[in-house]
Amino acid sequence: MKRKLFSLLFRASAVLFIIFSVFLSGNYLAWTQEKILPAGFVYVDTIIPTVKVELRYGTTHNFVGDRIDGYVVPKCILTRAAAQALKKVQAELRPFGLGLKIYDAYRPQQASDHFRNWAADISDMRRKAEFYPEVDKGNLFKDGYIASRSGHSRGSTVDLTLVPLDADSPEDVIDMGSSFDFFGPGSRWDNLSVGPGQRAHRMLLQVLMKKYGFRPYVSEWWHFTLENEPFPDTYFNFPVQ
Repeated sequence: MKRKLFSLLFRASAVLFIIFSVFLSGNYLAWTQEKILPAGFVYVDTIIPTVKVELRYGTTHNFVGDRIDGYVVPKCILTRAAAQALKKVQAELRPFGLGLKIYDAYRPQQASDHFRNWAADISDMRRKAEFYPEVDKGNLFKDGYIASRSGHSRGSTVDLTLVPLDADSPEDVIDMGSSFDFFGPGSRWDNLSVGPGQRAHRMLLQVLMKKYGFRPYVSEWWHFTLENEPFPDTYFNFPVQ
């Protein structure tokens, strides 16, 4: 009898321990996020666990060719309002076997400073063939491809594309007619040189993003800003980590 009672107490204690551990880990995650990020910001994967992320500026695969200042750890960060809106887009895509892949989200001001310093060095053309073959590097600012201050630093602008839900490699993306951060006319929403299927993919992304409150940028099919962004006049500089 005592052995049976002991066994029941042991099992009950184990269950309580598991419940407590799960509760504690969830609260610890929330506490950690709150301590690291400014109020109103979240790690996107805590809101949209199924979203794909490839933060290009935290790697050397970008138009500069170096990891960009301020990208310490590949953590995708947005304002809570922007992340909640993106969650609705992801949910609408799911029945079609599609989802979102994020290339850039919140971007610290120091990253834009890095871009400015890189643009001033006209001799550095390492990534021209892939990212800006038809554009003079000296005109990237004038043509609006990069800026000294970016909406990304306000936390509610995101660069993204469509992918199959089961995508498991960087190459598993839907054909949008040009690659992310390709600086040239082919990346404009209204460019008719891309095929009808590619235009349809761009339109699908734009329609859903606009439906949930995002404003597109005509020169870059991947770039969207939340219309009612919570920090319209504040450019943050905390690191991505």
